[in-house]
Amino acid sequence: MNYIEHTGKYFMMLKEVFKKPQRGKVFYEALFREIEELGLKSLGIIMFISFFIGGVIALQTALNLDGAFIPQSLIGFAAKRSIILEFAPTFCSIILAGKVGSYITSSIGTMKVTEQVDALDVMGINSLSYLVLPKVIATVFFYPFLIILGMCIGIFGGWLAGVFSGLFSGVDYIEGLQTDFKPFFIVYALIKTLVFAFLISTVPSYHGYYVKGGSIAVGKASTQAVVWTTILIVIANYLLTQMLLT
Repeated sequence: MNYIEHTGKYFMMLKEVFKKPQRGKVFYEALFREIEELGLKSLGIIMFISFFIGGVIALQTALNLDGAFIPQSLIGFAAKRSIILEFAPTFCSIILAGKVGSYITSSIGTMKVTEQVDALDVMGINSLSYLVLPKVIATVFFYPFLIILGMCIGIFGGWLAGVFSGLFSGVDYIEGLQTDFKPFFIVYALIKTLVFAFLISTVPSYHGYYVKGGSIAVGKASTQAVVWTTILIVIANYLLTQMLLT
């Protein structure tokens, strides 16, 4: 199957996904379950990576500032821009594409190869809406919170790195954070996050729903889902940057 056919099937899948759920109570139970699986269980890895990457960005910036006339506040300024514009929305989304994407593909793919999806269709349930829509809503509405948390922890990690390393002072770092702050950068990061969250939830769902074969096929589909989700995130990142920042 070529890329055009895959794209057509993907959009046909989305058409079925966004149909009205048949049972409200069952849908809300599935939604809260997906918020826990896809969102709350990702808090730990986002906090851990954000903290240390923020510290690394600040330390590397400080180590490369050799000029005597370059203010140390530039460290906080550079860390702020790097974390808000790219690290938090893009790097964290790529990490989540690996963690969450493989989970989504394997969970739906396992149901597919064990004919549980077929059973839902036989019972007259829209299996795509039942399985995929809660995942889409959970990621799109919860991931902005994760990214904002990643921004805050990353910036804090940079400040803490300076305090303990002695390479720069916390006061200069905070001054850099306050220098030329543009609220639109937060908006830009959140717009990217929403697009990335949609890709993270729908692309793996597509690979899981249309998998054919057994457990080996599910494993291959999970790998393909992560790869394609990452590729699409990188492409979307470039296009959104061109549209919003130029």
